[in-house]
Amino acid sequence: MGYMYKNTFPIKYSIHSLHCFHSICSQPTRASSSTMAPQSLIFFLLLSGYALASIAGEDTEFGRPLDRKILGLYKKEKHSHFTFYWHQKMSGSNATSASIVPPISKYSNSTAFGLVQIFDNPLTLGPKLNSKLVGRAEGFFASTSQSEVDFLMIQTFNFIEGKYNGSSISILGRNVAFAKIRELPVVGGSGLLRYAKGYAVLTTYFEDPKTRDAIIEYNVYVSHY
Repeated sequence: MGYMYKNTFPIKYSIHSLHCFHSICSQPTRASSSTMAPQSLIFFLLLSGYALASIAGEDTEFGRPLDRKILGLYKKEKHSHFTFYWHQKMSGSNATSASIVPPISKYSNSTAFGLVQIFDNPLTLGPKLNSKLVGRAEGFFASTSQSEVDFLMIQTFNFIEGKYNGSSISILGRNVAFAKIRELPVVGGSGLLRYAKGYAVLTTYFEDPKTRDAIIEYNVYVSHY
């Protein structure tokens, strides 16, 4: 944290404070000023501490290059394909998705422009909700078009299955809801999927227009280390 004080306490003041501290310590103790000595001592100790932090900060950089090996980038790039089903449940007492901002009234029956919805949806191996759970999708989407139903989606797939337990994939992109096939970019990952990049292909498996419950099939193709 030394660099935070670099501009506040220049080196010349750092050296000066050390000289002052030395002068105080070198003076003989006087009975009349004995009560002030501890306060002065504390002040100069603090000042000297900031000063030393300043000196150390002169050699500290905010960002610096790293060897690729430190980040694990010396390994051969891997390519993986994930298939799972994304379940949005808006109805019932155990809903996994909820609207937090309503659409603008003039668009509520057309494109739902302005709608913001948050979700914590299960990801399953098969299309049935009681199929094996492989993870959860956490995120939100917003209706961002005045002319068609499409959403800006920001979500992270947090996996719990097999060797990918604790790893994740993050996606950010435009989802045109009524298109037969949609494609969203993969923008990152964690764990075994660090530096993930690629794309996800979405197809609607089931949708109930009344309850807005939906099941979406995801095929995710990623390159990672």
